Amino acid sequence: MRSDLEALVRIPSVSNREFDQAFVEQSAEAVAALLRGAGLEDATVLRVPGGAPAVVGHHAAPTGAPTVLLYAHHDVQPAGEVGEWQTAPFEPTVRGDRLFGRGAADDKAGVVAHVGALRALAGELGVGVTVFVEGEEEVGSPTFLEFLRTHREALAADVVVVADATNWKVGVPGLTTSLRGLVSAVVDVAVLDHPIHSGMYGGPVLDAPTLLARLIATLHDDEGAVAVAGLVQGPDPVVDDDEDTFRADAGVLDGVRLAGSGPITARLWTRPALGVIGLDAPRVATASNTIAPRASALLSLRVAPGQDPDAALAALERHVREQAPFGAPVTFTTVDRGRA
Repeated sequence: MRSDLEALVRIPSVSNREFDQAFVEQSAEAVAALLRGAGLEDATVLRVPGGAPAVVGHHAAPTGAPTVLLYAHHDVQPAGEVGEWQTAPFEPTVRGDRLFGRGAADDKAGVVAHVGALRALAGELGVGVTVFVEGEEEVGSPTFLEFLRTHREALAADVVVVADATNWKVGVPGLTTSLRGLVSAVVDVAVLDHPIHSGMYGGPVLDAPTLLARLIATLHDDEGAVAVAGLVQGPDPVVDDDEDTFRADAGVLDGVRLAGSGPITARLWTRPALGVIGLDAPRVATASNTIAPRASALLSLRVAPGQDPDAALAALERHVREQAPFGAPVTFTTVDRGRA
């Protein structure tokens, strides 16, 4: 199984369309081959127009037995700044008891877990099994609903098991019953119609990155809780994690206070979370003494279970427009939305 996982990690199957999608195709074919080798002889690559390649395979249910659908995804996030990696992102590397590489956990490990289970239970499954391995989860599954409609019969099942979550702790399994939803949008702040010299014009007019920073600062209160009106939160979970464990698992630096208040699990599971996951502004390495006319941020909002993503998106847009600093024009462009 480890060698199968390593082979999958070596395929840079980044589903962001700015990257070479031939690798996503290669990854899908590799997954289909693994499933066929594990007994799902009909495993094949499927898609809908405009969608990424997914893999579906079946083991027929014995008479009267239910069918279980096993889900995972084979696409991965971009590697980001390669220089920040200790080892090459798409070369699986073992350090201690861990295998490092982009997708080694999320979610090619999920793919291999399903394959390993099929191998271990070969001839003794006792139920029908359908495996569905998606190829566009990391870009928000834009054609997911159309895929479900198109291949409804091939995906019919009595229960779905998703191998794309976390354990409670290393060595302690957990059963995830709900996840937060997701909406994201690009916020663009403009202040000038062209760049101008900071020595001649600086003072009366603030640069766009500064105005964008002021806008971003309104998204949270002084404790770090999300301060966007109209977002909901669910009840606190009945279990909690201790702060020291969370800080160690997340790699929080000494001296950095955690955001928000209340149980750690509530902040992770049942309350909204809002962050900036991308910025477009002049780079430090190529900056000049000019006042930047525009700056943009990609906002990612995790929505509490039960909230309609369209309502959450509308609340976020309303907040951004109401908080536009110094009357600067603000453009709000929806990128993604997904229900909890």
